[in-house]
Amino acid sequence: MPAFTFEKITPPARRAPAATQPEKPRGLISQMIDRFAERRARRALRRERAMQRNEKPGEVS
Repeated sequence: MPAFTFEKITPPARRAPAATQPEKPRGLISQMIDRFAERRARRALRRERAMQRNEKPGEVS
């Protein structure tokens, strides 16, 4: 038989929710890269559509 025992003490409940940190604004370089990537994607989409329009029906590529 043990001579003593330990009680489990629960931590106090939090009353207020934890404050979240505001999201950091994106850097200038990241914004520039996003713009270039968006323009490149648009250009590729336009080229793809133009190629589809130029293909003749029944032609196999």
